[in-house]
Amino acid sequence: MIEGLFDRGAMQSVERLVQFTGERHRMLTDNIANLSTPNFRPRDVDPGEFRSALRQAQDQRRDSKTPNAGRLEMRNTRNMTFQRDGIDTRPRAMNRNILFHDRNNRDLERTMQDLAENTLAHNVGIELLKNEFDMLKIAIRERM
Repeated sequence: MIEGLFDRGAMQSVERLVQFTGERHRMLTDNIANLSTPNFRPRDVDPGEFRSALRQAQDQRRDSKTPNAGRLEMRNTRNMTFQRDGIDTRPRAMNRNILFHDRNNRDLERTMQDLAENTLAHNVGIELLKNEFDMLKIAIRERM
């Protein structure tokens, strides 16, 4: 990482958001793919746990000597391990629905709602990253 270029402002927070929503998207699509698999239990990670970890990291950086720059240090949680280039998650089985006769705990409407919300958050993160890189491109070209 080029210091001062990619570790300023909101870029690291947005990068973490995109990493999290990408991981969650894989879990949610796996749940949909196994909708009719007997004994399958849908799994998910808690977005609230991610938001809380991100908020703590942002607060910690705001309290530092350089509140708008520097590395965003995210602390590992019970279900997420934050690495330099990604997030390792330990998804938990969801028990939000009745258990069907095939011992599957499916809830298509809820899963589709979670997928739509996650997709929107991911798209917002991608747009914000794109805007940051567009501003860098303008600065490199020295033209508007």
